[in-house]
Amino acid sequence: MGATIGAAIGMFAGTNVDDIIVLTVLFLTARTGGAPRARQIWAGQYAGVGVLVLVSVVAALGLTVVPDAWIGLLGLVPFALGVRGLVGALRAGDDDPPPVASGTAAVAAVTIANGADNIAVYTPVFRTVGPGATAVTVAVFAAGVALWCLAGSWLGSHKKVIEVVERYGRWLVPCVFMAIGTVIVTGSGVLSRL
Repeated sequence: MGATIGAAIGMFAGTNVDDIIVLTVLFLTARTGGAPRARQIWAGQYAGVGVLVLVSVVAALGLTVVPDAWIGLLGLVPFALGVRGLVGALRAGDDDPPPVASGTAAVAAVTIANGADNIAVYTPVFRTVGPGATAVTVAVFAAGVALWCLAGSWLGSHKKVIEVVERYGRWLVPCVFMAIGTVIVTGSGVLSRL
């Protein structure tokens, strides 16, 4: 059991390091713009990771939900959210622009889109371990999501960071989402398949 927990911790941390950045940006946006709310970020993160685990389990059972060759297209979700936020910022002028991710579903979508690497790592693991080890791994992931949300909230609560986001956030947050989407799409190699 100890080895399973250790492996699950390493697997979660390794595949979700980039989520710390996303969560920090989301919590900063919540503090400076009011949306999404903290509970929506938590719920969206849990929903997104839940979908990634479910897809990985289904894929491990031999059912391919999204062919591996095309999974990188999920990067278009955060990219599109970033474009929408940038357009909203341009239209708003001096007014407050609409948030990039404004609810639980948008947070979940960003988490899922950012999780192509999660599926690639989780699927073979779930294929090789038994149901008991899978249940322990999922429990560790649930605890990991809570830890990640707490870390993102903490990082997003520093005064200097909040000041920067209040000043440049209308442009910075959409650009971060567009960069995340670009990295997912280009890093997956899906462009060469189009």
